[in-house]
Amino acid sequence: MEFFRRFSFYGALEPDLRALFDGNVRARRFARGEEVYRGECAGLIFVQRGRLCAYTLSDAGREITLYRLPAGEVCLLSASCALAGADFDVFVRAEEDTQAWLLPSEPFRRLAERSLAFSAFVNERMARRLSDVMWLLDGVLNKKFDARLAALLLEERGYAGGDRLELTHERLAAHLGTAREAVSRMLKYFEGEGLVRLHRGGVELLDVAGLERLASEKK
Repeated sequence: MEFFRRFSFYGALEPDLRALFDGNVRARRFARGEEVYRGECAGLIFVQRGRLCAYTLSDAGREITLYRLPAGEVCLLSASCALAGADFDVFVRAEEDTQAWLLPSEPFRRLAERSLAFSAFVNERMARRLSDVMWLLDGVLNKKFDARLAALLLEERGYAGGDRLELTHERLAAHLGTAREAVSRMLKYFEGEGLVRLHRGGVELLDVAGLERLASEKK
C-alpha cells in the first residue's frame, strides 16, 4: 500500500481503520474512453496512473469538461451515494488508459464516520473540485473565447509534456463546451498568427509565450 502513503489521511488512520481500508481497496483499470461513472455509486477512486475527466452535458447534449483528475488525484463523484446531499448530473471518463484503486462506498462511509483525518481529507478534496468548477465559470463569464482556447492548449501542453498535442478539434470543443466549428475557426486564426501549426488529429504549439499572453487576457 505504498501508493497511499502520499495521502495525508493514511498515516493518521488507527490500526483497525487502516485494516478496514487495506482490506477493501482494490485495483481497477480503465481503458482510454471508458465511462468510469454515469450516476452509479461505485466508491472512491484513487488515480495511480493515467487521467480521468469529469464532465456534464448541456440541455442540448453538448459535453462540457468541468475538471481533470491526473495521477495522484481522487474521484469523489464515484462515491456520491456516500456523500450527504450529493445530487448532480456529472459523469467521469478515462482520458487515458488509467490504473486506479477503488474503495467501495460502504467502507468509504464507515471511514468517513469514524476517522476525523479521512473526513478532513474528503472535505479538502471536495473544496478543490469546487474551486476547479468556479475557475471554469470565471473563464466562461470573464474571458474571451480565444483566451480560453489558448489556456486550454497550454494546459494540454502540460499533460503532453511537449508542444505537439494529439488532440482533435472535437475534444477541444468538448472541454470548452462549444461547437467544433468555433474551435476550428479559432485554431485557423491562431495558425495565421503563427501561434500554432495544425496537423491531422492534433495541434503543434509554436509560440508558447504568445499563447500565455493571450490566455491572460480578460473580456
